Amino acid sequence: MENLIVAIAKGLVDDKDAVNVTVDPPAEDGSVVYHLHVAADDMGRVIGKQGRIAKAIRTVVRASANKAGVKAVVEID
Repeated sequence: MENLIVAIAKGLVDDKDAVNVTVDPPAEDGSVVYHLHVAADDMGRVIGKQGRIAKAIRTVVRASANKAGVKAVVEID
């Protein structure tokens, strides 16, 4: 899952070295929270107009996690 998030984010940003994903331990309900960190200048590119790109990233990751039988949440920091 981390590799998927990093691959998507690196395709969107200018500063590819600043892309970082941290993972929280699974919660009681089994969901895993992934925190996407990008450079401050690239934050707008990852979020997109009215949050459309961020929503698309979350949808792709949720679909991939669902296929693997896991519940995943993406937070953009």
